[in-house]
Amino acid sequence: MTRPRTTDDARVETGRLSIRLVHEPIDVAEAAAFLADPRAGGLDLFIGTTRRWTGDAETLELSYECYAPMAVKEMRRLAEEAMARWPLVRACIRHRLGTVPPAEASVLIGVAAPHRAEAFEACRFLIDRLKRQAPIWKREAYADGRLEWVQGERPPDLPGLDTGS
Repeated sequence: MTRPRTTDDARVETGRLSIRLVHEPIDVAEAAAFLADPRAGGLDLFIGTTRRWTGDAETLELSYECYAPMAVKEMRRLAEEAMARWPLVRACIRHRLGTVPPAEASVLIGVAAPHRAEAFEACRFLIDRLKRQAPIWKREAYADGRLEWVQGERPPDLPGLDTGS
């Protein structure tokens, strides 16, 4: 098995936190193994994939770019904020860079918490904030030849969850 290609400024690894920007497919099993902990009764994994259709437009691929030091810094800040708000045992974030074809993962958010409600809330918080705040840019390539830089959407307001709006 090959390890995802990263650079020193594209990762943060501590005992409780793992953040990586990767150029190869995201290793979901590795992330789940990192999250496993006997103190956690709830593990929540969100995996965002490239979808083939956006409305009536066929998507051939997505392409992601970022300024790695700034992106990792913001990803760490968000993870630390989630760990301060919820009693998380562990958290991990993976974001793919470069070209991502349909059905492959672009992003993975994972959290481990004592209870499922905390895990669900923290995971939702992290993906919603990541899409809005991390300096990671997405371009869609459509079957009709168009290329379009796509702006992240504002997540819906959820009862009982402050998304920082």
